Amino acid sequence: MAALFLTVTLRHFRSRLFHPLVSGRHMHKFHLLAAATAILLAGPSQANDAHAPAAADTASQVRGVVSTILQSNARFSKATPSRHFQKFAERQTPRATVVTCADSRVHENDFHLSPDNDLFMVRNIGNQMATAEGSVEYGVRHLHTPLLLIIGHAACGAIKAASGDYSGIEPPIRKELDTIQIPKGIDVTDGVLLNVNRQVDAAMQKFTPEIGAGKLAVIGAFYDFRNDLKAGYGKLLVTNVKGETDPASIQAMLRQGKLLKGVAPY
Repeated sequence: MAALFLTVTLRHFRSRLFHPLVSGRHMHKFHLLAAATAILLAGPSQANDAHAPAAADTASQVRGVVSTILQSNARFSKATPSRHFQKFAERQTPRATVVTCADSRVHENDFHLSPDNDLFMVRNIGNQMATAEGSVEYGVRHLHTPLLLIIGHAACGAIKAASGDYSGIEPPIRKELDTIQIPKGIDVTDGVLLNVNRQVDAAMQKFTPEIGAGKLAVIGAFYDFRNDLKAGYGKLLVTNVKGETDPASIQAMLRQGKLLKGVAPY
């Protein structure tokens, strides 16, 4: 795969290098970039053998993940027609502002097959309103997304930390944990669900005008990659609809489409 990606990459650079409008200075930059890409994808050099094992392992991990990202993007770019990108090349028109945790096990592709230009993503530890208020407000009040979706997840490290003693952690991290308001010693899953409810409450208070006008729905959910709630691995479970947390009531709202205040169900 590395060889295939490199072939595609070099072919692209050759086409640019011989374009009549490309200056000699830019041609040199393209040569350097192509060479750097070739080195990166070729694998570890024998010259690195003298490095300490830990350093070599770190270098290997960095090289590996960058290679994976570039190769994956090359496959995506090749497989995706240009019309897909042309639809949103000039402006974004998402339908949902989504607040999730920054956890590496939680990504929008897990619950949306084509999130491009449909989900305005906001990520932080603990899927919080307080630490991402500006980004969330931009999505709701400038991009005018009719849905604000707040997603917690199984085995959340931020919730686990916030429910214990984190006084010894670095100040910037401690500052972000301080705004997670959950009881000390709470079970992690219960803490995640409680935190989602708290974030939904905070969002409803902030966006009261939009909610009251029937322009915004606020929903909380739990992404369960461990099957902690026994509904299936990888399920996204709606746990809060505009403050309602009773499962039966939530199911009725979802079936009837009663997600916006004062708006008739679809």
